[in-house]
Amino acid sequence: MTRVFNKLASALVLSAFASLPAVADTAHIAVAANFAAPMKALNTRFEQATGHTLTLSSGSTGKFYAQIKNGAPFDVLLAADDETPARLMREGDAVRTQTYAVGKLVLWSADAGKLDGSDALLRSGTYNKLAVANPRLAPYGAAAMQVLEKLGLAEQAKAKLVMGENIGQTHQFAASGNAEIGFVALSQVWQDGKLTGGSAWYVPATLYTPIRQDAALLKRGETNAAARALLDFLKSPEAQAVIRSYGYDL
Repeated sequence: MTRVFNKLASALVLSAFASLPAVADTAHIAVAANFAAPMKALNTRFEQATGHTLTLSSGSTGKFYAQIKNGAPFDVLLAADDETPARLMREGDAVRTQTYAVGKLVLWSADAGKLDGSDALLRSGTYNKLAVANPRLAPYGAAAMQVLEKLGLAEQAKAKLVMGENIGQTHQFAASGNAEIGFVALSQVWQDGKLTGGSAWYVPATLYTPIRQDAALLKRGETNAAARALLDFLKSPEAQAVIRSYGYDL
């Protein structure tokens, strides 16, 4: 009888420990500027679902790459391309990558009457300034330059370009009116199936290389439970619904 009681007691103790939640962890996430708003929305859901916490830093993918190579304490990079995470993998700075979104480029103006849904204004050249993200640092900037080249407008637009350090600053130039129009990420001006304001030309995907955005679990975050959980969470139906609501494909 005593032996049976001891076995039962041991089983109850093991069951109690098994039901305890994992220890909550904190991860530092480098977020491409175009994904800043979606990630802010996702962060609340992630923390509620997992108990983990995230510290978010937003900026250009190119600058994040340089910072990671110089020892910046990031656990995950949510890049604006797939090349940077792949490069970090090759160089031994990342241990896992996955695509979390496919971005879309849009020509946008804060003025609701400025763009008529076509590239007519861009072709006419009758605008004051055109905001574009630095193509050497920002994949959306590289995509914008591809569009101008394919349309044969690169030389015409050259004198009117206002270069943003990243797509976040580029959007600010257009939103403030410092640039009449700007090539920005659709996610910056789109929510729940419609423009949040202004007017736009939705750039055909045939005019630029698809902006496949990959996440990289960095070497520093390999043993971080929050970092690993985030990559899993981004594949969940809940997260994907949020990502799609900002105009991304998956």
